[in-house]
Amino acid sequence: MAKKTRIKAKLKKDIITVKAMANHPMLSYIEAKNAKKEANFITYMVAKVNDKIVYEVSTSQFLSKNPYIKFKFKGAAKGDLVEITWTDLKGTTQVSSAKIK
Repeated sequence: MAKKTRIKAKLKKDIITVKAMANHPMLSYIEAKNAKKEANFITYMVAKVNDKIVYEVSTSQFLSKNPYIKFKFKGAAKGDLVEITWTDLKGTTQVSSAKIK
């Protein structure tokens, strides 16, 4: 089982800053061919707070191993839960969450 995504979310002056690092090998097509493995990388990522989407992105094979993301948004409070979900090329889904501090 893969390690969960590490998430830090902090509130400062009504703006929440989220920093997250997904634990994924992000094996591109070229790397997979050279290693004689199957390509697999994160293709979609979404972050929600109180069932409201605050960040959404479609990604490709060109992200680094264990990709780091950072984004900001408004409209949440300390103690709310930030939930980040990503899906990779093989259909594996990882859900992780952290409270806003």
